[in-house]
Parts: sequence; C-alpha cells; structure tokens
Amino acid sequence: MELQLHFDEADWERIERDYSAWWAHELPRPIVQIGGWDGTRLENPLPSFMSNVPFDVSAEEIVERAAESFRHRYYYGDDFPHWWINFGPGMVAGLLGAVVHSVEETVWFEPPGDTSIEGLSFAYQPDNPWWQRILAITRAGAQAFGQMVQVSHTDLGGNLDILASFTTTQQLLTDLYDHPETVERLALQITELWKRYYDELDAIIYPACRGRVPWTPIWSTGRCYMMQCDFAYMISPEMFDRFVMPDLVALCDHLAAGFYHLDGQGQIPHLDSLLSIERLRGIQWVPGDGSPTAEHWLDLYQRIRNGGKLCQFFCTPEAALQIVSAIGGKDIMFSVSGSMDAEQARAFLDEMRQRDVWKY
Repeated sequence: MELQLHFDEADWERIERDYSAWWAHELPRPIVQIGGWDGTRLENPLPSFMSNVPFDVSAEEIVERAAESFRHRYYYGDDFPHWWINFGPGMVAGLLGAVVHSVEETVWFEPPGDTSIEGLSFAYQPDNPWWQRILAITRAGAQAFGQMVQVSHTDLGGNLDILASFTTTQQLLTDLYDHPETVERLALQITELWKRYYDELDAIIYPACRGRVPWTPIWSTGRCYMMQCDFAYMISPEMFDRFVMPDLVALCDHLAAGFYHLDGQGQIPHLDSLLSIERLRGIQWVPGDGSPTAEHWLDLYQRIRNGGKLCQFFCTPEAALQIVSAIGGKDIMFSVSGSMDAEQARAFLDEMRQRDVWKY
C-alpha cells in the first residue's frame, strides 16, 4: 500500500527531539499541535468509532480507508501523523464479556446478566471477538504504517468505569458502601487484566512504530497511556484514595509516561491525590460541557505545574494565546481545535512566541 503523507523523516526526528525534551521538563516552550485538512470530502470515510464498522469488513480494508485520509492531512507545529483505533471508552468491559452496543457516534455497555457484584469475577478471554478484532486492526495498522504513522493503543478504560459496566453505575455506588472488599478484589483483577491488554497491544505496536500514543495525541518513546476514571466524578476523595488510587499507582509503575484524564469539575477534589503519585507524569484537563472554557482555569494549570506535572488540554487558538500571555506555556501541551493552512499556522505560532511570558 502506498502511503502519502505531508510529513517526512526529518519531521519525525524533530518530534522525537522536542517531545523527549518536553517529557523531561527541558523544553522552554509549550508543545503546540495544529492540524490541517485540504478540504477534500472522502468517498468512504471511517466512522468515528471503529466498533461501528461491520465485522465482515477486513482489517486491511479499514487500514486502506484510514490511509486515504492521511493524504489530505497537514501537520503544523508539533502535530504528527497518528491513528486512533477507537472502539469506545472503557472497551475492556467488552473484552471481559459485557454486551457491547455500538451505535452511531458512540459505544455503551450493558451487563451480560445478573448485576450483583458478589458473584462477579474477571478473567482473560483470548477468543473474545472484540479483542480479536482490535488485535487484527492494530496488527494491520502497525504493519502498513510502520515508522511513518503512530498507531494508538485502543481506549482501555478505568477500573471503576469498567466495573460499572457489569453492575450498573447506580449499583456500584451502593456497592462501594455495602461491599467495599469485593469492589477492591474486582478492581485489582481489572488492573492486572488492563496491564495484560496494554502489553499485548504494545507488543504489536512498538516493534513497528517509533513510539506510543494513547487515545489522545501525546507521543512518547516510552510506554505511554492516558489513564482515567470517569466514575470518580461521583465519589469522595476518601473513596477515590481507596478504590482508584491503587489502580493508578500500579499503572504508573507499569508505564513510563502515565497521564491522567481529569474530566470535569467534579474531579478537581482528587487533584491533590493525583499530584502525590510520583510516577504520574501529567494531567489532561477537560472542563466538561457547560463549564468555563480552557482559558478560565489558570489557577488549575498552576497547581498542576507546581506539583511537578505536565499539563495537556484542547483549546481554541484564542484561548491558547490568552493562556501563554498570562502564565506562559512551559510544560503545557496545547491541542488546538479547528483546522489551519500553513500560512495561518505560521502566523499563529509566531504570535504564540511573542506572547509567551517565558519568551522562549
């Protein structure tokens, strides 16, 4: 398959140099990712969720359809070619036997039977059809794209998010009080299985590709992932420390470049606990629908940086300029929304340099 990219070997060498410096807190500027598109309307685009592609469509055809989109993409600033194999958030639930409902633009899970937590136990299912599908697509993508497009790990999910797919969210909230030891037992099983799924995907991706990238575009040569627990929005810091922190600490020990997806204001009470994890490298902040947008959280970014962590978020170009003008961009990754052409991107990056209070 012929792969046409607006990106070359010299670009990848620059990405590896600058991202490695950013991870080491040695880059005197922010990472700024800007995407471009030539306006072409694809004849047969892939849906946002790979789970919506019928199983009778081969992994090779899926990769060919993905490759078609790359020829129309442009990469400015610190953006780079990557392919997110998106089967929906918390897909480990489906790999462990939850019923997968894949509908237009989303995926959700349903318990396969009785929602009582006391009878639950989880084990690796090598022949699970969803797992075999993910492996096949990951393998085909890594073989086809190799060193030029970074293939992602699929979104595996967080421990309590996965568990809630088997008990329902409401029931799990009750189980935290009524059956805490059982929750801890199952959470530990999920953590160990999570590591196995990650490692099996990594054994496919890393020998072929240059590094790793999770479901969000953070590239690293080391074992990298964006950890999460959206369920944590609904629980106290004390419960977070008991039921979620052991999972995060274990995964950070397993990874070289672990990030946490801090999703919504309800997760801010957990920030001090997160900052206490020595091997956690950074925090991704997502304000959530209806919340103030990225430029309104300067104090939060300062807390994250003062805690010795990196910070990544999505924002408009205008918000990025406001943030670097106020607090500088060192140790921050701006994933800039929208599309630009080369001239617009150049002008924007020049403005970023002029406004950044660090004056890199």
